Amino acid sequence: MPMPGVTATRCTTFGCAIAATPPRAFKRLRRSTVKRDAGMIENDDEAFADNCAERDQAKALREQARGGGLRFEVYLPGDMADWLLAQVERGHFVDPSEAVFAIVQNFIEMEPHRDLRDELLRRILDESVGRGLEDVKAGRVRPADEVFDELRRELAKPRREPARWQKIAR
Repeated sequence: MPMPGVTATRCTTFGCAIAATPPRAFKRLRRSTVKRDAGMIENDDEAFADNCAERDQAKALREQARGGGLRFEVYLPGDMADWLLAQVERGHFVDPSEAVFAIVQNFIEMEPHRDLRDELLRRILDESVGRGLEDVKAGRVRPADEVFDELRRELAKPRREPARWQKIAR
């Protein structure tokens, strides 16, 4: 029986045991998403109440962005940053900005093909569940309380300063 607040892309649950799998979310979870998944938020209007300012800003910037583009800062966690920098190092992209451009373009081009996106998500989830089942069979499980306590300790630790990419003038 799945536990509330745990998403299939993050981990697979089995009763009181939880088998953690690598994160593969398509979007960063917001606090409201976690609260909603945990049953603490009753409706989607309330779930998105914590980003009203961001939504208003997006609405206000759209016309200007259509004419002049959009610049913004992005934070990538370590594993995603490592992947992106490896792609730049291999010459697949000129810099992180070009990578984000190409990835967003790819996402936009996939939008009309919802069936393919759904199939990809299904495969990712199936793989995640499969890894979780393998972990259970191999005895690599821990009580959920223990896992959540560890997560709380990790989240309470100070974070290292993120690396910053400097645009090279040419």
